[in-house]
Amino acid sequence: MRYWLMKSEPYEFSIDDFAALPKQTVAWEGVRNYQSRNFMRNQMNIGDQVFFYHSCCKDPGIMGIAAVSKPAYPDATQFNPDSKYFDPKASLNNPRWFNVELTLVQRTRLIPIKELRQYAKLHRMRVLQTGNRLSITPVDPAEWQFILSIL
Repeated sequence: MRYWLMKSEPYEFSIDDFAALPKQTVAWEGVRNYQSRNFMRNQMNIGDQVFFYHSCCKDPGIMGIAAVSKPAYPDATQFNPDSKYFDPKASLNNPRWFNVELTLVQRTRLIPIKELRQYAKLHRMRVLQTGNRLSITPVDPAEWQFILSIL
């Protein structure tokens, strides 16, 4: 099993939106960064655990825990000319973008990034590194366990 942190802007898709979905399951579509795509396509497996993180907001931080519930498959938004995620270079025979499905496991208290930065055990966590803009990052198992211990 692997551990991940996946960011979402709450004005686009929040923990409340996630919790309101049927079966609390969502296709994590619209990712248009090759490294993040590769994480989903090549490394994520059913059962992997995910910290759901609100970004680009007043109080960015971890808001919940989800699990990968369906492995990577082509992101349908790349084929839809009406979608903001449309990619004219993508084709059904050669998709460029993939997504996984996530299922909400639980909401958590907000663990703000300011709090995460206070813990020496998390100093190497990718989301805390200067210049990190990736929407999906791996989380070390020790970091995962430590964060669970402070929830």
